[in-house]
Amino acid sequence: MDYKDYYKILGLDKSATKDQIKKAYRKLAREYHPDVNPNNPEAERKFKEVNEAHEVLSDDEKRQKYDQLGADWQRYQQAGAGRGAGGFDWSQYAQGSPAGGGFGGFSDAGGFEGADFSDFFSNIFGGMGSGRASSTRAGAGQDYQADLELTLEEAYRGGPRTITVNGKNLRLTVQPGVEDGQTIRLRDQGGPGRSGGPHGSLYITFRILPDPRYTRTDNDLTMDVPVSIYKALLGGEQVVETLSGPVKIKIKPETQNGTRLRLRGKGFPVYKQADQFGDLYLRLNLALPQNLTTQEKELIKQLAALRGE
Repeated sequence: MDYKDYYKILGLDKSATKDQIKKAYRKLAREYHPDVNPNNPEAERKFKEVNEAHEVLSDDEKRQKYDQLGADWQRYQQAGAGRGAGGFDWSQYAQGSPAGGGFGGFSDAGGFEGADFSDFFSNIFGGMGSGRASSTRAGAGQDYQADLELTLEEAYRGGPRTITVNGKNLRLTVQPGVEDGQTIRLRDQGGPGRSGGPHGSLYITFRILPDPRYTRTDNDLTMDVPVSIYKALLGGEQVVETLSGPVKIKIKPETQNGTRLRLRGKGFPVYKQADQFGDLYLRLNLALPQNLTTQEKELIKQLAALRGE
């Protein structure tokens, strides 16, 4: 039976605070959650390890006992004493063992009800070979994670959306300006709590679909605008479709290919900041005429001759 380094599993050191433990646990639990990694045995194994590590380190009493065990583990392993794996005498820490007083039963304050734990955990905290944890105190339910796909225009406008999580339809209001990869938390929409404890939370990550018209950078947008060579040479007006509606722009005479224009306040809304928007940048691309007539070709030759070309 192998020793489990719960701090290493959560990517922490022994000085980690309870808040750091909580944050690390939530991050890893979402990463390895079975809903996010269907039919992935390795992710399922890591998910169980993360739960087990959180079960111990989030509870002051169990963490204290585990830290005590950790020190003894190193000492006994180096000395080669004991009868268990790695030369460690597990019996002194088993439930009800007279040597050292034992780590008898416990009150589950942080894990998942009925969760599967390793033999290491079971022998130290739950009795020899039990392999399962009991629940005697209230505890929060499991957190859920889900993705919500939005078009760029839906992310721009926001509004009500419905998402299905674990067979349950949930209605939420998307705030205008959400970003790709942004995660929000819905309290009490996760798994049910234990023994009267609160429900877990639902973490929703937004996935913004690519849009062929726009490139988004923070709250600014960039779009390509084709302009005829005649309008670029002589100047004129052109209507551009933006996410907030059509806008008429002025094109100066002799405008060069790739010229950028800036439309203030026509970009993306700033998240949770009413009436604040980024900018829209227009990249003017000259559209050369095709299928020229004989007369058009002759006129272009005359123009080229006037320019010495």
